[in-house]
Amino acid sequence: MKIPVQTLAALMVLLSTSALAATVIPLKGQTSQTIQQDTSACQSQANAQYPVQSTVPSGGRVKGAATAAVAGATAAEVRGRQHENVYDQIDDDIKQDYRQNRARSAAAAGAVVGASRQRQERRQNLNASQQNTTASNSVYSSCLQQRGYDVLP
Repeated sequence: MKIPVQTLAALMVLLSTSALAATVIPLKGQTSQTIQQDTSACQSQANAQYPVQSTVPSGGRVKGAATAAVAGATAAEVRGRQHENVYDQIDDDIKQDYRQNRARSAAAAGAVVGASRQRQERRQNLNASQQNTTASNSVYSSCLQQRGYDVLP
């Protein structure tokens, strides 16, 4: 059983191309060198138009906790200052304990909010990445079809 050169070339390109899981079939008797050049050019074009980014947001809990802790301590200070005549008579250690307790409570809530936002960002990034990958695959396939190939998923 003889395997045509074009089929072997298409299989080699398929194995060497990690960007797409597609089968490229030359329709115009292209050489293996031409197939490699065309697939490389089309992949570059697809990546240029729709770059696939894989950023993963991190630190949401810490950022949320830190921001909320500062806000909680500040709010405690403001609340205390609303009653200056009583607040000035309270011991400084008690004031500090009160501010720290408010900051801890706010930090716990802030960590929850920060984690929630981080998960939301991850979902948005995943959706955008999937859309870019789909669009990139479409550009890649169209480019190869215009150059005389059949592209099978």
